[in-house]
Amino acid sequence: MSEAVRIITEQVRLRVRRDGVDLAGDGTLTDQYVRDEVRRYSERALGGSAPLLADEFQAAREVVAALTGFGALQPFLDDPDIEEIWINAPSRVFVARDGVPELTTMVLTEREVRDLVERMLQASGRRVDLSSPFVDASLPDGSRLHVVIPDITQRFWSVNIRKFTRRIRDLTQLVALGALTQPAADFLRVCVRGGQNILVCGATQTGKTTLLNALLSAAPRTERIITVEETFELSVAGRDVVAMQCRQPSLEGTGEITLRRLIKESLRMRPDRLVVGEVREAESLDLLIALNSGLPGMCSIHANSARDALAKLSTLPLLAGRNIDSSFVLPTVAGCIDIVVHCEMDRHGRRRVTEIIAPSGQLTGATIEASPLFLMNNGVLEHTGGFPTKLAKFRAAGLDPADVLRRGAA
Repeated sequence: MSEAVRIITEQVRLRVRRDGVDLAGDGTLTDQYVRDEVRRYSERALGGSAPLLADEFQAAREVVAALTGFGALQPFLDDPDIEEIWINAPSRVFVARDGVPELTTMVLTEREVRDLVERMLQASGRRVDLSSPFVDASLPDGSRLHVVIPDITQRFWSVNIRKFTRRIRDLTQLVALGALTQPAADFLRVCVRGGQNILVCGATQTGKTTLLNALLSAAPRTERIITVEETFELSVAGRDVVAMQCRQPSLEGTGEITLRRLIKESLRMRPDRLVVGEVREAESLDLLIALNSGLPGMCSIHANSARDALAKLSTLPLLAGRNIDSSFVLPTVAGCIDIVVHCEMDRHGRRRVTEIIAPSGQLTGATIEASPLFLMNNGVLEHTGGFPTKLAKFRAAGLDPADVLRRGAA
């Protein structure tokens, strides 16, 4: 923030306090106050008592952002091409466009970083302090905020904003972007409508949440969908949707709501489909128990491949307690998970589905048998000629996945 913008911003704040108004909900009033103070500043600058403004319009935008938006970061948040913003230090502000990171020329102060974080957390009801040095929260537009403070970090506050994008809403758009082939999209659409339990996997930033949103767009509009997440990221367009997120403990250490609790509560809400944004720990057991009851569901998980995802999902439930062992978990995963979709991001930042497999429900020792349905071949996701073997849910829905796969191969 330049000295001129800082002066104008302070003058607007003084006038707001003097007049006793609230700019947060009135954009017209904000613009009027800012225009007035920019004009007054320019008049003083012409008299030689202050530096001239190079661009009054740009100065006004910066002042509005400082007052009602997120200050210096607001232009990055408004830029549709920027998908992520992170701050390693006040002078090390990065953004990512199409998966490619770049260091910006922005230089903040430590106080500005803290003020920005406090403003971002205001609407979430969450906090970050020495007793709770990590925080995950959602911004008003759905973007995800993650903050870590010293002494967990060495010196500066670490801030990451993963922007929420509404550009990709369905499988058709993923096909248009080259993230998915049309035959694979048609097959996944049939899987959703057939009530298949779908596991989406991949590394960080490979598009797992985006794919989950696109898959959910194929669900019947009459379905009641319950989503549970650590922080709100999914955005399901349906007429009967309930979205729930976890809650951090209070200053007294009470009131925490975990993913495990949310999954259990969701089963009392008459869901037609349960979606868990991401499984990382013992909540995987509660998800498997829910899916084992016949409830269709989806979730995402970090893994290096589709088969690794199955192996990981077979291990995480063991964290739930010493009375849980693999003799229960392995056959449950094999029987519950119907489709695994693996996402990757290449070195150019392109996100693509690279693998789709279908577990057979059978075990060979401690390995879950699965048939590859789509694999990446010379940069193209192609049907392998394989077919899913668990067909009961498809038949109950009056669907034939083999017919869709043959049409795609024709």
